[in-house]
Amino acid sequence: MLCGIDEAGRGPIAGPLSVAGVIFINEVKELNDSKKLSEKKREELFPKIKENSHYHIVFKSAKEIDQKGISTCLKESIIEIMNTLKNKCDGNIEFLMDGNTSFGINTLQHKIKADATIKEVSAASILAKVSRDRYMNEIAPNYKEYDFDKHKGYGTKSHVEAIKKYGRSDEHRVSFRLKALGEEKIGVQKNLF
Repeated sequence: MLCGIDEAGRGPIAGPLSVAGVIFINEVKELNDSKKLSEKKREELFPKIKENSHYHIVFKSAKEIDQKGISTCLKESIIEIMNTLKNKCDGNIEFLMDGNTSFGINTLQHKIKADATIKEVSAASILAKVSRDRYMNEIAPNYKEYDFDKHKGYGTKSHVEAIKKYGRSDEHRVSFRLKALGEEKIGVQKNLF
């Protein structure tokens, strides 16, 4: 059995990190890397994947990301997925993460572009992205000035302009420095020699 793992929300400046793991029970067709599918197609595949797999989705909030760092949050999420899905399935499970690192987890394999080539990872990428996008759409009415439903927390020009005007909300990652605000220099000690 193969469990595919992928994340959504590693790079945004607001909102949570979402990590999903999928083990298929039955086949689901028309899968691909979530970024290559339309929002409509992702939403259509989301319930089909859930109905035909063992899956687990983990969220890490902006506050957790600020406290622990994005790599620690990713590693914790992956370990939670592995432990949860091990308990749901009998037999030997291989775990495969999209990307170029296994985060120091011995039993985790990794492969670049796995989200476009391995159906379990494609499915995990869709679950992670749809879950995160839905969250950003849900909170958007409470943070109208930021338009979270439009950019989903990514650092678009309009989003950065909103931060300049209104400051950061409690959904923003304070630890993510913005060049547009001159923050990349904060906390960097000058070389004295």
